[in-house]
Order: sequence, then structure tokens, then C-alpha cells
Amino acid sequence: MPNSAADLAIVGAGPAGLAAAVTAADLGLSVVLLDAGRRPGGQYYRSPAPGLGAERPQALHHDWQAFASREARLRKADRVEYHPETHVWTVLPNNEGWTLHARTNTEQPTTVHARAVLLATGAYERQLPFPGWTLPGVVGAGGAQAMLKSGLVLPGRRVVVAGSGPLLLAVAATLAAAGARVPAVVEAAAYTGYARSTGTLLRNPAKLFEGARYGAALARHHVRPLTRHAVVEAHGTDRVEAVTVARLDRDWRPVPGTARRIPCDALAVGHGLVPELSLATSLGCATRTAPDGTVALEVSRDQRTSVPGIWSAGETGGIGGAQLALAEGELAAHAIASSLGGPTGGEAANRLRRTRTRLRAFADAMAAAHRPGAGWTAWLREDTDVCRCEEVRTAEIREATDELGARDARTVKLLTRAGMGWCQGRMCGPAVAALCGTGPTPDRRPLACPVPLRHLAELPSDPA
Repeated sequence: MPNSAADLAIVGAGPAGLAAAVTAADLGLSVVLLDAGRRPGGQYYRSPAPGLGAERPQALHHDWQAFASREARLRKADRVEYHPETHVWTVLPNNEGWTLHARTNTEQPTTVHARAVLLATGAYERQLPFPGWTLPGVVGAGGAQAMLKSGLVLPGRRVVVAGSGPLLLAVAATLAAAGARVPAVVEAAAYTGYARSTGTLLRNPAKLFEGARYGAALARHHVRPLTRHAVVEAHGTDRVEAVTVARLDRDWRPVPGTARRIPCDALAVGHGLVPELSLATSLGCATRTAPDGTVALEVSRDQRTSVPGIWSAGETGGIGGAQLALAEGELAAHAIASSLGGPTGGEAANRLRRTRTRLRAFADAMAAAHRPGAGWTAWLREDTDVCRCEEVRTAEIREATDELGARDARTVKLLTRAGMGWCQGRMCGPAVAALCGTGPTPDRRPLACPVPLRHLAELPSDPA
């Protein structure tokens, strides 16, 4: 079993983890950086495989230079040991810090010993089911963007973009620029929700300019966002052929008599992102409910979690975007270096705290504006699959709650198998919780990803 030892182990090589790794190395720490991806950058800075021969991969990204400069530093950093295609499945305490157990894509076990751990595990898409959402051609909004960034392919030629959140504008603009026709951008929330945070918006002019840039790009392609509307059904046989769009009331219930059909051959849909907390919650890190209704980690002003020796940066502390993740990664690196006897960070750390505070305030305003309303479940039919992996329908979940006494998602899981499939509830978790009438709850499990039994058998009896 290959072993590594370092001052700091970082899980995730997206914007937060990458920024933390190169900053910590500059501050004199030895670093092991582990990531499930083939290349650094995470979901945000996906890039095409070299074999595709993309001449300008940066054309599909915003602020590419922020990534490129840090990737170049990573390649030159003697103090960083980088392990791509490596999945960390558990983190355990030992006498001198922490032991991280991981497996590679070829199922080879890897063990890392570190004095401190930074969790930069990112996020995944939040999906709210609707009739027809399992049809071929229906993909996540972020998934459509990933297809284009990493595979240079479009999900279709005529793509409706729907859901809620600022990601929709970026996805629609990118697809349109790549040659797709976007008949509509269907936003369930209303942008007037930002009016409650005028001061925060004015303190982030770059964010306003970014939004205006996407709006201008859509206008050039004659795409107009349709707010307070949602896709309530997808139609088709072998693949999606059209979607039904309806106006929503303030609680996100479809307004009778407002439905209309839009032809398309693909639908890119998503309602924001959900922090990936599998490792954090298995360690017992304290959580909070973020303004968008998701569960995020509680962190200190220096990115510490409630568990000593464990830090967090990026989307794990609440969805906020790449710029915030970069700032939090660098801030965490300064805090960790100081805790291990290195430099305190001084004005650089203070500047990062100010940046983090400003960007986090904007992220919270954005999250509150796009938080799903409780009435969205009204667009479900009794035969709509909620858990795709186990094919659990709305009717079965409602039977569990209304007739069998289930009061939380865990009990529904035991009665219906919703959440027991390959994705382990990542796709259906928010929907099941909404149908139970409960708020979001931390997802606690002993293993963060599938692992061969032989790896468990090879663990020492004494984790120290």
C-alpha cells in the first residue's frame, strides 16, 4: 500500500484546493494534493482531453488566467505531491494528525499521513424532479457545460436551459456561443430578489459586470430569460422532443392555465449546487443551513471547521463560485501554515479575509434569491420517478410519509430504497426531503465513496 506523509493533505484540486496547495507550498509546507479528476481544476476549470486537439480551451472559461497561473505553479512546486484520479474514502485521526485512505481509478489503495487536512471537495448539482426528467437528452445544466468544456460536444442543437440560479445564464451563453440554439432560459426565481441586497451588489461591481456580460451575450443570440417559470414536464419517446413551461406563483406552484410547449432536442436543467460533505460529516464537522436551503459547513474566519486539524475551503462552506473558492483556499493555507508554526500571514491574510467576506455576502444574497419555493412538488405526478437509481416514484414516497409514518428521509429510504442507489441520494436527496416536509439534513455515512472490501480488510486494527 503506497504511503505518503506531509504537513498538509488537501482533498480536491478545484479552485479552492489548487489555490491552497500552491500557497501552502510557497509558505514552506509539504503538501499532498488528492483529486478524483484526471487534471486539476475541478468542475469549474474543466478542460478538453489533449487528444481532442483544442487550440483555445480558455475560450470556454471565465477568468482562465486565474487557473492557468496556479496550474503552472503546481507543476513547478517541489513541495506538492499531486495524486490525480484518486478518491479519498475516509479520514481517520492518528497520534500525529490524520490518516487519509484512498483508492485510485485502478483500485490501488493509497494512504496519506498529514498533520492537517483541508477539505475542498466542491459540490454537485441539485435536481428537482418533474415528469419526463429521465428521458435521454435531459441533462444537468452543469453537465451540459461539462460536456462542452471537456468533450467539445453539445447536448443537442436546440437546447432549453432551465432551473434556477446564475449558472443558467453562463450555461446558456456558452451553449449559444458554441453554436446551439437556445429557445429559452427558464428561471424559476425572479431577479427582483436581488433588490433586497443592493448594498452587497454595489460592493461587488465585478459580479454585476459578469452578469451584464452574460445578458449581453444572450441578447446577441436573441435569447431572453423567462423568469418565474419552470419546466414542469418533458415530452418525447426515444429522447426529449419538447418541454412544457408554466408560470410559477411565489411558492413555485405552477399557475393553472399558463402552460405552453417549447420544442427542443435537449434540456439542460439544474437548481443550483449542493456542497459535497461526505468526508466532513463523517468526521463530525458542524454544519449550517445555507440561504439556498442546502447544508454547508460551519467555518471560522480562518476556514477552520469545528473539528481541530480540519479546514474547509470553497463550496463546502456554501456555494459561492470560483473567485470565492480561490480566496478561501489561499486564506486556509495561511491559517494552516500559522497553526503548524509557520508565518502568520499578516496583511496578506487580512486582505484575503476582506475579499472572502465581500464575496461571501454576495454569494449569500444570490443563494437567497434563488432558493427553491416549497410549492415546487406540485408539478410532480404520482408516477414520476424521484429516485432514478432505484426507480422509486412519487406515490411510493407519499405512501411512506402519509400512510406508513415516515417523518424523515432516512425512514423513507428504509421503506422505499430511495437514496440507496449508485449516487447514494445525491440526485434525489433534496426531493425526498421536500416530500417528507423536513428541512435539509447532513448526509452522514462512514465511507465517502465505494471501496473494495479488500481495502477495508487491509486496514490496521489500530488506526494510530
